[in-house]
Amino acid sequence: MQPIGIFDSGFGGLTVFKSIVQVLPQYDYIYLGDNGRAPYGNRSFETVYQYTLECVKWFFKQNCPLVIIACNTASAKALRSIQQNDLPKIDPQKRVLGVIRPTAEIIGDFSKTKNVGILGTNGTVNSGSYLNEIEHFFPEIKVFQQACPLWVPFIENKDYQGDGVDYFIQKDIESLFGQSPDIDTVLLACTHYPLLENKIRKFLPANVTLVSQGEIVAKSLKDYLSRHEEINPKISQGGSKRFLTTDSVQDFEEHASIFFGEEVKAEFVNLSKD
Repeated sequence: MQPIGIFDSGFGGLTVFKSIVQVLPQYDYIYLGDNGRAPYGNRSFETVYQYTLECVKWFFKQNCPLVIIACNTASAKALRSIQQNDLPKIDPQKRVLGVIRPTAEIIGDFSKTKNVGILGTNGTVNSGSYLNEIEHFFPEIKVFQQACPLWVPFIENKDYQGDGVDYFIQKDIESLFGQSPDIDTVLLACTHYPLLENKIRKFLPANVTLVSQGEIVAKSLKDYLSRHEEINPKISQGGSKRFLTTDSVQDFEEHASIFFGEEVKAEFVNLSKD
């Protein structure tokens, strides 16, 4: 087996994985959630880089020719260094992709006012990755960012359906639109946030388009595989899915079914041994 690896610091990447499987069900997949060290959002660049690189190397040991970093924080803080510095030394034939560039490539198409808002973790916002990537593809777009540091903890603790999170969602959205009332497109730049979509929409102006990443990344991956004939034949096509976590299997299974939309059976992995 030579599966596609899907990586996230925790559960959020499962929303991307779900979309990928819907678009490309024929491939074999391994999902790894580094729950034992999550969340990554408030960690330093160096720590996120080291954690992400360790996980990428683990995927390579599992014969994955392609790894998708389905985590905005890891994509922002670690992906470029891994692609440019580590991959040529480890195995130049393998590929590691993220979620920021596919989103930046098309986000400008949603906006008529050329004002786009980004909701993300501290790590993603502070990295400036979306500012740089969107400017590359859409230099005319004005990008406004708002860090939402408490959203992921609410989701991870399964408190996101209650009213407690509403105050923070409203406060962060008001702060975002306080930067520009002309924002007409808002990107959920964290793969956890789709679980809050209904609540987020309550506090958005009616004319604002809310964009999630799952479908965008899935379509981008399909296009990538069609254009890279050196990678596609290396991926096995058995339609299998494995889920692994660096923390409690029971806790992972309970959360993962919510993010992935179906029952999930997981395995524990010790990255230092496997």
